[in-house]
Amino acid sequence: MPRTVFCSRLKKKLPGLEAPPFPGERGLEIFETVSIETWTNWQQLQTMLINENHLNVRDKDARKFINEQRDKYLSGEEIDQAEGFVPPDQSN
Repeated sequence: MPRTVFCSRLKKKLPGLEAPPFPGERGLEIFETVSIETWTNWQQLQTMLINENHLNVRDKDARKFINEQRDKYLSGEEIDQAEGFVPPDQSN
């Protein structure tokens, strides 16, 4: 049976990640408080932000931006969107 966590974004108990997404204190915090569903959604948003904003992830400022957006998203705050982006459920 998969381990469950109380997801900090979705505010309910859901299956948790199998391992911290990266080393360090923040990775462990995410492992303990973020569901698989939320992390998967974040990865998709992260890819969109990188691609649509033409970010070079080797660039320090780009990594800082992505980390800030990740922390906002995981805590339930609004994140920046690429110019002209329309979420799929609002594309009618």
